[in-house]
Amino acid sequence: MKYALDPTPFHSTHSLLQFPELAAELGYDCIQLTPHADMIPFFTHPKADDDLVAQLAARCKAAGVGIASVLPVLRWSSPEENLRQAAVCYWKRAIQIAVDLGVNQMNTEFSGWPERAEESEAAFYRSMEELVPIIEREGINVAIDPHPDDFVEEGLAAWRVIRGVNSPNLSFVYVASHSFHMKDEPLEIMQNVGERLRVVHVSDTMNHHASHGLRYITNPPGNPVRVHQHLKLGDGDVDWDGFFSGLVANGFADREESVMVSSVFAENENAVEVSKFQLEQMRSRVASAQAARS
Repeated sequence: MKYALDPTPFHSTHSLLQFPELAAELGYDCIQLTPHADMIPFFTHPKADDDLVAQLAARCKAAGVGIASVLPVLRWSSPEENLRQAAVCYWKRAIQIAVDLGVNQMNTEFSGWPERAEESEAAFYRSMEELVPIIEREGINVAIDPHPDDFVEEGLAAWRVIRGVNSPNLSFVYVASHSFHMKDEPLEIMQNVGERLRVVHVSDTMNHHASHGLRYITNPPGNPVRVHQHLKLGDGDVDWDGFFSGLVANGFADREESVMVSSVFAENENAVEVSKFQLEQMRSRVASAQAARS
């Protein structure tokens, strides 16, 4: 299993090419390449040319840090056909960037509209018809996260949509911070997904259903908003003992291709300390869960 740093908290303090050395300084062997203005921004065409991609690969090699996954967020499930077609074009370039970086794991979101769920699902499958042959040809695995405010937010429902593509190259991302939006219990999701669980994001969140739904109050009441946080482990309501024991039972921790990512976004002012804490916690809790199971 790979332990990866999501460098998002450092976007304002470090350049793209500094991320590999930064990760090494923090004790990580890998980074997850998330949306960045110089590489693959949110929703728009990738901005890196071949020269910048080669520079990043060289900096990774020099630092002894791998890229565990590339994470584009593009509107490939948009019910607006022009946006969907554009996203498919952007995805082709993103796939090529991953290939050129020597990365065979990508992860992403469904990126549709909950208000137009049926149309978004149809758009997703149209995009798959064009992209899956490329994904399979390049030997890429694409893991998808049912993100809050997407056309599918529940864990098992999302797995059914992924499974329906009928490609072994598509898999599931479990983001711990989205646990209370996924409806289904984490262990049930992990058991159903099985070996197609390829990426997990480790960050904590509060249970917005707690206190009879009044833990968070928005005005006016009934706003169609989704609330979650990306806190450091232990600062929220996620059942971490259950989470890590579930990963061990799933076999996730024993698979070479698995990627566990620290994805804390709420504490940029303490990003260095938090990143080190996250890595220590991930390693120790995996080891404890493995020891408890043996």
